[in-house]
Amino acid sequence: MRANDPARAALRRPLAAVLVTGPSMAPTLRHGDAVLVRTGGRPVRPGDVVIAVFRSRPDLLVVKRAVRRQDGGWWLRGDNDLVRDDSRAYGVADVAGRVVARYWPRPGLVKRRPHWI
Repeated sequence: MRANDPARAALRRPLAAVLVTGPSMAPTLRHGDAVLVRTGGRPVRPGDVVIAVFRSRPDLLVVKRAVRRQDGGWWLRGDNDLVRDDSRAYGVADVAGRVVARYWPRPGLVKRRPHWI
């Protein structure tokens, strides 16, 4: 997902709507899914799906799964192992919020998964 002014502005609110682009989170989230992001609340835990910005790519707002804390940020991975546009390519990221639900086109909670070892 490319960062743009409306998306970044929306993340200043406690609950924000974000549109997923690209295949990196399939099958959990697909291109075109709309999700709700909580920017406050409980701390991020390994296995959570998050919205973040890689420190090496500050222009890119991404949806990924939190794996572990590292260097004051988070190591992130996509659920689709065929796509490697995550921390394996870009390093540590700073989390802006936690995805709590998908509301369109297939409403449902976005579940935590065990993190990678």
